[in-house]
Amino acid sequence: MRREPRIWQALLPLIALIGAAACSIFFWKVGMYIPFIIGIVTSALVGKRLGYRWNELQHFLTNGVSKALPAIFILLIIGTIVGTWILSGTIPTLIYYGLELIQPNFFLPTVVITSGIVAITLGSSFTSIATIGLAFMAIGTSLGFAPAHIAGAIISGAFFGDKLSPLSDTTNIAPAMVDVNLFDHVKHMMWDTIPAFILTVIAFWILGLNTTTGDFNKTQIETILNGLDNVFVIHPLLLLLPVITIILMIRRIPAIPALVVVSALGGLVAIIVQGNTVSEVMQSMTSGFVSETGNETLDNLLSKGGIDSMLSTVALVTFATSLGGIMEGIQVFDVLIHRLIEKVKSTGSLISTTLLSTFFVSFVSGAMYLAIILPSKAFLSVYRERGISETNLSRNVEAAGTVGVTLVPWGVPAVFASGLMDISPYSFIPFIFFAYFVLLINVIYGYTGFTITKEEPALPSEKENLEYPKTV
Repeated sequence: MRREPRIWQALLPLIALIGAAACSIFFWKVGMYIPFIIGIVTSALVGKRLGYRWNELQHFLTNGVSKALPAIFILLIIGTIVGTWILSGTIPTLIYYGLELIQPNFFLPTVVITSGIVAITLGSSFTSIATIGLAFMAIGTSLGFAPAHIAGAIISGAFFGDKLSPLSDTTNIAPAMVDVNLFDHVKHMMWDTIPAFILTVIAFWILGLNTTTGDFNKTQIETILNGLDNVFVIHPLLLLLPVITIILMIRRIPAIPALVVVSALGGLVAIIVQGNTVSEVMQSMTSGFVSETGNETLDNLLSKGGIDSMLSTVALVTFATSLGGIMEGIQVFDVLIHRLIEKVKSTGSLISTTLLSTFFVSFVSGAMYLAIILPSKAFLSVYRERGISETNLSRNVEAAGTVGVTLVPWGVPAVFASGLMDISPYSFIPFIFFAYFVLLINVIYGYTGFTITKEEPALPSEKENLEYPKTV
């Protein structure tokens, strides 16, 4: 007979994951694959102890991964886009004009704002990071900025845009989980997102002033510009490819077909404009673009992309969602989150507990979807009983689930950005200012009552059957 886990049993998988992750970081130096496997094995052993059969545990694992399949396909397609956009000269053109036009003192704020605009338009933080973000990384390192600062600015801007875009999947999932109108949800998020964005821009402006005097290496930039001009056809018309991408997203073409089209167009442009062969296009899609100019800086900037470059990220996504699936299935999240709910007394503590619980799911699973869905279901009846509008709940799970997950080193966004930009997540996470500001602002709102919308409390008999899911 299956039993609900006791609190110490529910904590075991989390302790195993954190302990293994700490050992990996400080001693083993093997990344997060092994820690995730240890967490999965621990969860399975707890599940067996609770009376679950192996075929049920395996079902939880596979269902957890199945939820991530659309994201996995998108990651793989983005790998092909990066390869073809470099081969076609699109990203080199963005880098070329960026180096000519951007002023060093305003570079980091420009990165935040531009990445945000692109993400709002596309509805995808990942696409923003992989296209304009990759170009900004190349430009910024050429100007002498620390890669960690640039990555923090790119991710801050990208997730600002993702959070507010009506085209974003997470922005649609959060209100759907609590029966809130999409545009009411977006409108209510303005209260935390806009102030956090303004503070982020100011923070990066100050950081930029402290990290550059304007006396950047003009000789190195000239070398890069000449190298790009020698290897690629650089022309403003190549910027039509990003414009086409934006148009496809605005027309609400589903993400996977739209990204496939964008990748194919990149390959077509490479053949027509740059004179590459079909074989070279296929190689760039598979293994990425390999720059062999002899200029080490330029080669490091351009040798990126391809499906191969995404495989480590896909592996981590698979492990993370497997762990999340089995922990959800054996009711670990049920016990831990509801134990927190029992201690909630004030509105401020309810908001803080919602944020903490959502971030907890993000921390354990590394997955945005799980972090949004599970706390939404767990807290909905509590918000209704206390007369607090569901828009506050959807805003909080977005803050900690969509944005807060960027602060998890093994979370999908951090791993994706790390692999794409070739930089450790531990170095850029301290500079994702937008995530810190969003979480802090929501805590302040909770305890002050500012922007906390109230409504008529629901009677216990009016509560819907929204029990925490027993299976994935």
